[in-house]
Amino acid sequence: QVQLVESGGGLVQPGGSLTLSCAASGSISSIDRMGWYRQAPGKERELVAYITRGGSRNYAESVKGRFTIARDNAMNNVYLQMNSLKSEDTAIYYCNAYSGVVPMDYWGQGTQVTVSS
Repeated sequence: QVQLVESGGGLVQPGGSLTLSCAASGSISSIDRMGWYRQAPGKERELVAYITRGGSRNYAESVKGRFTIARDNAMNNVYLQMNSLKSEDTAIYYCNAYSGVVPMDYWGQGTQVTVSS
């Protein structure tokens, strides 16, 4: 089992920046990939970015060049640096951890990001 706790959401003006953090605990050694998804009202949950244990990164086209995902070496924590935020980035952001051993997806409780003037 893996437990995920997000922090760092909030209200920010368009063009501003915000950093999300996700702390993982439990069977961390089983995690192959960690990432962030988001869900806006009335829309399906979508991938924002992920990073593998080996350090490979993948971003949604809509956030490329604006968001950066990073992790610590032990995969205990993953971060999402969000710059040049737009109103369409408003959503609940969920931390995700994927384990290929089971396989299994683990989710955090979500953190609200609101981009508004």
